[in-house]
Amino acid sequence: MEQEKDNFWLYIAGLIIATIVLVLMLKSREMEVSGAGEAQQQLKAEVEKQMQNKK
Repeated sequence: MEQEKDNFWLYIAGLIIATIVLVLMLKSREMEVSGAGEAQQQLKAEVEKQMQNKK
């Protein structure tokens, strides 16, 4: 009985970890598709351009 109880919590922990990994993978995929990375690069380029103009 005690071994079965221990395995139950291992299954629950594995399920939680798998869910977290899946969510993180889907969020990173969503960022790629939405073009958020491209927008961030454009913003960075604009900031660098402004910094050079101030010098």
